[in-house]
Amino acid sequence: MNQYAYKVFRTQYKTTIGADFITKELLIDDKLVTLQIWDTAGQERFQSLGVAFYRGADCCILVYDVNVQKSFETLQNWHEGFLKQVHPANPENFPFVLIGNKVDVDGGNSRAVSEKTAREWCMSKGNIPYFETSAKENYNVDAAFLCVAETALSSEPVNIWEMDEEMPSHCDLQRIPESISGTEHRGGCAC
Repeated sequence: MNQYAYKVFRTQYKTTIGADFITKELLIDDKLVTLQIWDTAGQERFQSLGVAFYRGADCCILVYDVNVQKSFETLQNWHEGFLKQVHPANPENFPFVLIGNKVDVDGGNSRAVSEKTAREWCMSKGNIPYFETSAKENYNVDAAFLCVAETALSSEPVNIWEMDEEMPSHCDLQRIPESISGTEHRGGCAC
């Protein structure tokens, strides 16, 4: 969130208790959109606190660490828990985006979850968009959040947002490079 909104990465991280949020305005197809991005606590002991923040959500971003298998294994619980708490009218079509973060760690040698495994999980959930990111290196962060915004807007009633495509174009991600160095930065979408 901080990398996206403020272009800041902090090595000192304080655990979220309850929730934290930021707002960011962006222009999409000549329309000014204000995003409210909520970060709910990830630890099990705080999970019940996040429920109050789920209601009214237009999209849910699930994030896991590509270097920690357990964080990937809990995605199913987070996905089901979110849908159970929100009770959307059409749960199989509620918009989600999956982000696999920390692709920069150890040059990719510490990776525990393959891109293929993550993409298969996304396919099993109705082909939700998937992005691999590095908040530290600011790799693919803007593209992921742009996809979140477009995905949320595309699920709005047609009179608010009309789209010619099923999935926003920024939500397509080609294979990421083998390694990411501190000097290699890509602007915009990795499409």
